[in-house]
Amino acid sequence: MDELARLLLLLALAGVAVTLLGSAAIWYMDEARRVRRALRNVLKAPPEAVVVARGRGKGAGFSFSSGLAAVAWDSGAWCLVYRIYELVGLEIIVDGEVVARAFRGEPRKALDHLPSEAARVTLRLVFDDPNHPDFALDLWLAGDELRRKPSTAAEAIQEANRWLARAEAILRRPNAPRAPEPVVAAQPQPQPQPQPAAPPWEPEPHAFDDDEPALDADDEEPFDDDPERR
Repeated sequence: MDELARLLLLLALAGVAVTLLGSAAIWYMDEARRVRRALRNVLKAPPEAVVVARGRGKGAGFSFSSGLAAVAWDSGAWCLVYRIYELVGLEIIVDGEVVARAFRGEPRKALDHLPSEAARVTLRLVFDDPNHPDFALDLWLAGDELRRKPSTAAEAIQEANRWLARAEAILRRPNAPRAPEPVVAAQPQPQPQPQPAAPPWEPEPHAFDDDEPALDADDEEPFDDDPERR
């Protein structure tokens, strides 16, 4: 009897441990948490705002502390990072129609009314990047009410509208100044080398030998005026 009780206790403890491990794995591998972790890693700081398209494996976030914005897909397995000032606009698209938008240098088109019914709600972010100029998140598709939150299209539109307000706060900020172009330093001109000073002038030695006596005036030959003798 004691062995049976011990066996049942061990089975119960094993069941509890398996349940806890399974719950922890489900919690850790949750789609939204994976996207948030990926965004936090690439942004190099906790993001101030994150939006996740549940069931699509996509998300977006930005961090003012690091000055970066990022988008993620495939549940955070792939990310693109932008400078936060590269965000140039954001649109809310309901059933293929732009119902609200905010772009840098343009007046904001506010959300006039909140549709209660919609088949598709998309949040589109536009960046100043020729390779990856935009990123779309489907926050709502028909049939989502049966499998995920938000449970209505109206809630998805409200979430998109909150993100529109956040994007407008970014767009109102001045663009980051461009880095000045590098200045090429002029090559130093070679300095003229100092010329050696000329040696002091010395008189040339006399052409005559000092031992040879010089001619006196009396030893000079007389000048002959007779032209025949020249």
